[in-house]
This record gives sequence, C-alpha cells and structure tokens, in this order.
Amino acid sequence: MVNLVSGGLDSTLVGVLAHEEGLHTHPLFIDYGQHSAEMEWETCQQVHAHLELSTPVKMDLSGFGRVIHSGLTSDELNVKEDAFTPGRNLLFLLVGSAYAYQVGASNISIGLLAERFSLFPDQRNEFIEKAESAIEVALSRRIRVLTPLAEFSKADVLKLAQDKGITGTYSCHVGGSEPCGNCIACLEFDFEKGG
Repeated sequence: MVNLVSGGLDSTLVGVLAHEEGLHTHPLFIDYGQHSAEMEWETCQQVHAHLELSTPVKMDLSGFGRVIHSGLTSDELNVKEDAFTPGRNLLFLLVGSAYAYQVGASNISIGLLAERFSLFPDQRNEFIEKAESAIEVALSRRIRVLTPLAEFSKADVLKLAQDKGITGTYSCHVGGSEPCGNCIACLEFDFEKGG
C-alpha cells in the first residue's frame, strides 16, 4: 500500500494502523510547493523513524505550487481564507497511484476524515470514487483509494493517536518552527483539543 504522508497526525495514524495490521507500506511525501514543505518533510522522516515505520520517499512537485496559488502556496493569499488548492488532492491520488503501479501496490491511502467535516470538494466521497475510476482508465489497472479515517472526526483521530503513543507530528500550514495558531490545521487541532 502507498500511504500518502505529510508528517501530520492523520497520515501518521494511517501508517501506524497499517503497520499494526501487518501491511507493507510505501510512504510517499509530496512537496507540491506548500509553505510548510520543509517542516513537514523533516517531521515526516523523524516521526517515521521514531515509530519504526517504513522510510518515506519524497516526490518533488514544488512547481505545482509556484503556478497554482492558494493560501498554502502563495504569500499573497490568506493561509486560512484561501486554503483551497485546486487540484491538489487529485494530484496526490494520481502520483500516488503511479507510484503504486511502479512498486506493485494495489492500494493507496489518504488521510481524509468523515465527509461531514469536509471543507473542500476534493475531500468528499464522490471525488474519491470518480478519481479511482479515472485512475483505473488511465493506468489500465485498478488502484483502490483507501480512506481509513473516513468515519473519524479530528477528535477521534486525536484520541486514537494518543492511545497509540503518536507524538511529534506537524500540521501547521504556515511552515514555522511553532504552529501559527491561525491556519485551518491549527484551528482544527486547537478546537478539538478544547483550546
């Protein structure tokens, strides 16, 4: 299984759950030109080593963010109000599936939470189903898109991650050494913690 990873809590939890199930994973980190790429990649490597998960591979697609602007890729846009990055999750699924094809895996996983918490169209079940179909046509091979956290809220993720001893992840969209406290990821995390 190719596990799309970011160094954040959701994708790390997916990796831990897969490891516990005895699944062989190929963690794939995608630098799509996001502000936080450097911190995410550094954290991703550290967390995977600490938890004795498979070593992640980095794919550099940073040119995407230089052309496709959002609050996650451009200093000229607001990190919270302009967070939607058009095509990002489709890009993730496409390159994740291409990597799965290359390494002989039949599944990829993405850490999307329950649809009722979705903010953007590319976080919903309809998108996943249609992307999976398009990828099968494009590759002439079925690569299943797994969303193991599809029934989870962020509070559920936080509790299970705590139970599994997962620490040291990074989820801020700004990319500083300390969480900004203002982006969607930080606000979601603080809200669910009761902060």
